[in-house]
Amino acid sequence: MSSTPFLSVRDLRVHFSTEDGMVKAVDGLSFDVAHGRTLGIVGESGSGKSVTNLAILGLHNAEHTKIDGEILLDGQDLLTSTERELERLRGNKMAMIFQDALASLSPYHTIGRQIGETYRKHTGASKREARARAVEMLNKVGIPQPDLRVDDYPHQFSGGMRQRAMIAMALVCNPELLIADEPTTALDVTVQAQIMDLLKELQQETGTSIIFITHDLGVIADIADDVLVMYGGKCVERGSKKEVLSNPQHPYTWGLLGSMPSLEGSVDVPLNPIPGTPPSLLNPPTGCRFHPRCAFTREVGGATCSTDEPILRLLKGRGAACHLTTEQRDRLAPGLTAVVEGHGAAAQPH
Repeated sequence: MSSTPFLSVRDLRVHFSTEDGMVKAVDGLSFDVAHGRTLGIVGESGSGKSVTNLAILGLHNAEHTKIDGEILLDGQDLLTSTERELERLRGNKMAMIFQDALASLSPYHTIGRQIGETYRKHTGASKREARARAVEMLNKVGIPQPDLRVDDYPHQFSGGMRQRAMIAMALVCNPELLIADEPTTALDVTVQAQIMDLLKELQQETGTSIIFITHDLGVIADIADDVLVMYGGKCVERGSKKEVLSNPQHPYTWGLLGSMPSLEGSVDVPLNPIPGTPPSLLNPPTGCRFHPRCAFTREVGGATCSTDEPILRLLKGRGAACHLTTEQRDRLAPGLTAVVEGHGAAAQPH
């Protein structure tokens, strides 16, 4: 396997021009995704997760968006590629599963036609071949009687089946990069687990690289190999799944883990939500963007957290952007137990 990452994002900045000013939705983000690996991107709503991945696909409105940095997909710079070049890549070499399948699928066309259109566009296949491929993909993602359901419309599918159809559409051309934007958020736990298992099985078969966006660390524990924690448009922590969930280094990650319910804990133990609200990206805080909500700024001393932006220093892909020293983190880190293998990971204060 090549040591060169399949996807490389460097110093990505995505700023939106609005009537109220410039929204710094993503502000200096870097990460890699290797062949056949799954990167989980986690953070609260508004942290920049979806904005990052829409930038990879080239789906932002260029008129109101300023994008800087570098996005290399298998060596090709996506930010300097033409719209025609991106159209050849979208659905073919890279694809996306959107959060709301019902809103993403056209109500006017059958499921089979929508899957087949993508296949025909990139392969030049005939209508008959595209229909056969759609039936094949519906069968692969576990839709019963795919030869009949291929002619159904989205409203005739359940929520879980629509999400499976979205996965079939995304994978119909065997993309090398799959971006999944909170694809299980609106599904019940049983269906969620089925979708997770399906994605893992398909990845094993095809070797697809996956970026999985979620706010749920339990889902991250189930599907990811590596984890990137985002806050206020920036990466605050990176590392392998085991490193981040078993030994978190950033107070924000501590807060995310501490606010999760435990399947084994007592119902009388209260959750510990992170105080405050995410920052405005129109006017983000100076220094560390998490400092207005952080309980450990006094440990650093002075006004460092509010004036100096911490640098994310990585050692073998592991690091956290925090002014606390290693010794302080070891002393202050709350006792967290994290199940990092299997779905339904949970963390609970000791």
